Amino acid sequence: MPMKNKGPNTNENITAKEVRLVDSEGEMVGVVDIEKALSMAEEAELDLVEVSPNAAPPVCKILDYGKYKYEQQKKANEARKKQKTVDVKEVKMSSRIGKNDYDVKLRNARRFLEEGDKVKVTMRFRGREMAHQDIGRDLFVQMLEDLSEISSVELHPKLEGRQMIMILGQKP
Repeated sequence: MPMKNKGPNTNENITAKEVRLVDSEGEMVGVVDIEKALSMAEEAELDLVEVSPNAAPPVCKILDYGKYKYEQQKKANEARKKQKTVDVKEVKMSSRIGKNDYDVKLRNARRFLEEGDKVKVTMRFRGREMAHQDIGRDLFVQMLEDLSEISSVELHPKLEGRQMIMILGQKP
């Protein structure tokens, strides 16, 4: 039994009795038996590659398999290059934050959003600060207003234990 390789079946690994054949110039030959397709590929000194195995009958093309694999790999690399991963960056604050410190946190959050990342804003309440959660919520509302032109809220401010959390994303 032939060893199963990654990628499309080629030459003798094609198990179908009949295939829909496309020749090396891209012309549709039609439905032919596998022996004839293999001999045509051999005459052209190229490979028979199964490009659509789920069709009935499977579609095979006569082409240079090495070149085909190289082009597929190039397309995959190009797609991977254009892909943008979205990270979640965190900005930690206290309810007793000063004006200048707040401005630094705001500037960092703005930069993260402009780079296409999400921003998780967290505020930890210590000791008696738990009694004044309204101060923390006001700071979150202030940050929302300051970033409203470039961000949208993905998770509204909510309290989880002793932390208040809010997640901002880039505006669509």
